[in-house]
Amino acid sequence: MTELLDRIWHGNTVERWGVALLVALGAYLFLVFLRGTIVRRLDRVARNTPTVWDDLAVELVRRTRGYFIAVLALHAGVSTLAIPGPAGAPLRTLTVLVALMQLARWGNGAISFAVHHHVERRRAVDATGATTIAALGIGARIVFWALLILLALDNLGFDVTTLVAGLGIGGVAIALAVQNILGDLFAALAIVLDKPFVIGDTIAVDAFEGTVEHIGLKTTRIRSVNGEQIVISNAELLKGRIRNFKGMTGRRVVFHTDIDYGMPAERVEALPAEIRAIVASQPGVRFERSHFKRFGESGLQLETVYHLTDTDYLRFMDTQQAINLAILRAHGAEEMRLAHAPGAAARTRPEAKER
Repeated sequence: MTELLDRIWHGNTVERWGVALLVALGAYLFLVFLRGTIVRRLDRVARNTPTVWDDLAVELVRRTRGYFIAVLALHAGVSTLAIPGPAGAPLRTLTVLVALMQLARWGNGAISFAVHHHVERRRAVDATGATTIAALGIGARIVFWALLILLALDNLGFDVTTLVAGLGIGGVAIALAVQNILGDLFAALAIVLDKPFVIGDTIAVDAFEGTVEHIGLKTTRIRSVNGEQIVISNAELLKGRIRNFKGMTGRRVVFHTDIDYGMPAERVEALPAEIRAIVASQPGVRFERSHFKRFGESGLQLETVYHLTDTDYLRFMDTQQAINLAILRAHGAEEMRLAHAPGAAARTRPEAKER
């Protein structure tokens, strides 16, 4: 028996080969047991904590594959043997390739977990943003896999320098050819992350105004107040000034009343106070001022300013109509000798919050 154990086989005694086998088997069983224990304990902890990091840790440990554990155990067993450098090169290459495969599993798991977490968080409030995040997750996987493939080729002995240089030149050419598409893609990313607006917001861009219906990877679609759909590229959209009416906390209204030059000065002096009483009596209105502003081309011009606590446009029009009718009933066109009826047009802006 001693002679058998002392017999040399491939540079090592049979006894050392047996020890290596036991070490490999023990390491494999220990690592499998360790993986199961970590998963059970982390899963128990993750259920009782609001953070997502422990959930990610559980997911990554679960994605640790048996072949990776087997190669680690094999490497532990072989480390007890005396193996020349050239003979151990295939094992080292195998270990690196299997490690890269496991890294691919972990990387895909991390990307999928992050995408799923953000998509679930955004789905209820921003479905298009969730779709964009999912698309960006696909791009992240492509970049990740490209890096892994380059690392694998480098460990297999291929010269990746020329390949990387060729990919760089090709990438520049492709980027120049699709620069408009890439610009819209990065603009979509900026919209999703910075959130200047979301689906359902009413915005004004240049001469267009409407409600945001869709935010895509290349274009944003807006339903205008006239009913037509306006399609604007994301890059062009972010180049202009965007007015988001959802952020309004109130509405400042300015309207003018033109009076005939023949009205007596005493009567003109009394009108601002009378208009103030009419405006202040409206519900949800905070009066600011009313003044005889200037001598206009068609008559004496009174300017009145008030604030609405409601941002709804129909509420604004109903209030302005009520003010116009009240002025008309209180004085009448004949008494005031109006050059023009009180204007219903108004300039509006978000009301500044008091600090």
